[in-house]
Amino acid sequence: MSNFGAYLKTRQFRNTILLVVATTIGIVLIAFFSLSYYTRHGQGIPVPSLKGMNVDKAMQVLKDQGFNYKIDSVFVLDQAPGTIVEQDPDAGTNVKENRTIYLTMVTQQAPNVSLPDIITEQSIYREAVAVLSNYGIKVGDTSYVSDIARDRVLEVRMGGQVIKPGTKIPKGSKVDLVLGNGEGASEVEIPELVNLDLDAAKFAIRGAKLTVGSIIYQGAITDSANVVVVSQSPAKTDSLSTTSIGTRINLTVTQGKPSDVPN
Repeated sequence: MSNFGAYLKTRQFRNTILLVVATTIGIVLIAFFSLSYYTRHGQGIPVPSLKGMNVDKAMQVLKDQGFNYKIDSVFVLDQAPGTIVEQDPDAGTNVKENRTIYLTMVTQQAPNVSLPDIITEQSIYREAVAVLSNYGIKVGDTSYVSDIARDRVLEVRMGGQVIKPGTKIPKGSKVDLVLGNGEGASEVEIPELVNLDLDAAKFAIRGAKLTVGSIIYQGAITDSANVVVVSQSPAKTDSLSTTSIGTRINLTVTQGKPSDVPN
């Protein structure tokens, strides 16, 4: 034990300890600087600002600065097709050379949407604008025709043609609305509905500015798509040919087609 204690006091032991410490520090420093060089710690290339830029120009900028890129697309109203609207990483972020930059551009072709039914719902102008906006459809011109209901939507037009609910149109399209002026005549002709199928009768009622009332089904109905009107109330007679706008027309229908019911 005394010999070991004496050894600890020798210069040889001290030199050995210093050599081990120096070697350890050297290894740590070499590893640190090697890792920093390998990863380029604290160094990088700032990502350019690409939002609002055309996709062709953005790709060229990234290519010139040594970046890779991937592009996705999304439809955005009021944005020119091909415009960059999102990027990842954000502009100014320091990244390595050859880093992939993810871009989102405005698609070249708008998706189709179905025209909502603002006619049957008897929407007024402000309601119609809100509904159409939810579908990504814009309102263009408005015109007025005689109708007792002020600002009620009577027709939807696109390119001068009447379009029906459910028609597929490009998202972002503009449609024109035909509205009631609130000054129409208070009386309209009662349509003759007997021997019409139910859908045709409903269409005729609304076209006459009247309201579909109750529908009574007569007999067994096995096919609801093939029912025909057998009576209506009020009905057109020699003594009664007109009624007030908005009057409810009640219908009685039975199974069959228009040809099955005698006039």
